[in-house]
Amino acid sequence: MDYLTNLILLFFIYSFVGWCIEVTLKFFQYHRFINRGFLTGPCLPIYGSGCALITAAIDGLVMISKYESSYGSVFAVSFVLCGVLEYLVSYCLEKRFHARWWDYSQKPMNLNGRVWIGNLILFGLGGVLVVKLANPLLYRLFADISFKARYITAIALSVVFITDYLISHFVLKLVKDSVEKSEADNTEAIGKEVRKMLADKSLFAKRFADAYPDVIYRTEKVKARMNAIKAETERLRQQAEARISEVQQQLSEKLEPTSQIKNSVIQNQDKLISLLYNEATADDESKQLKTEIDKDIERLRSRKVI
Repeated sequence: MDYLTNLILLFFIYSFVGWCIEVTLKFFQYHRFINRGFLTGPCLPIYGSGCALITAAIDGLVMISKYESSYGSVFAVSFVLCGVLEYLVSYCLEKRFHARWWDYSQKPMNLNGRVWIGNLILFGLGGVLVVKLANPLLYRLFADISFKARYITAIALSVVFITDYLISHFVLKLVKDSVEKSEADNTEAIGKEVRKMLADKSLFAKRFADAYPDVIYRTEKVKARMNAIKAETERLRQQAEARISEVQQQLSEKLEPTSQIKNSVIQNQDKLISLLYNEATADDESKQLKTEIDKDIERLRSRKVI
């Protein structure tokens, strides 16, 4: 019970730290305060869940292997666990609410736009800081607090968290209903409708409208429009490639040297003569004509016309 209580406290501490990080980053991006996350309170559960998972996983490995974890193993575990967590959260939220809250499609080495290598490396480094630096300090702090106080704090924070989650889930349900009822076929128009709908609601709903200014909505109409755009783009690309090939062929024909054409004609004439002319059966006139043709060809070649 003591370990679980500490793990719950770690969850809330790192959720708060993650919220502070996100708010700071968005302040530099938009130059204003944005209360990030689905919850109204200063808490981003994905950060707390990731850190709690890393902590539990490393503790489990240490218990099984009986050896102290290395920096490399902590990095690898954090890299994989947090990557899987971020991907699953993105996938589930999109399926549940028809919206993508973050998208890395424009970044290199991404997986379906849900995770990308840059974040995974940061997750790995963050895991090392959590396990090797932050957790030991926090555990020493916990040791100075009685189990009863930690237990009551964990219960109180959990109650507040669940209450906040229920309120936020209601707001997300409103967002989902608004998105599903929208007749728009692009995410910008849907976003305006959602913000307008939330503006008439409670303070909790208004906060959510500002929390994710770059959210991407993915209704069936939006997907159909995106697929149509992709199909049209591919059709135009194929037409352009066909036209370029045609122009290249025309240019090749126009730029072909006259000497090369003459050379081709002479070679074909030689082939034709060799097929039609038979030295054994040819009469004197044919033999004379063949001799004159051979002389003319040699004269052209000597002049370097071909």
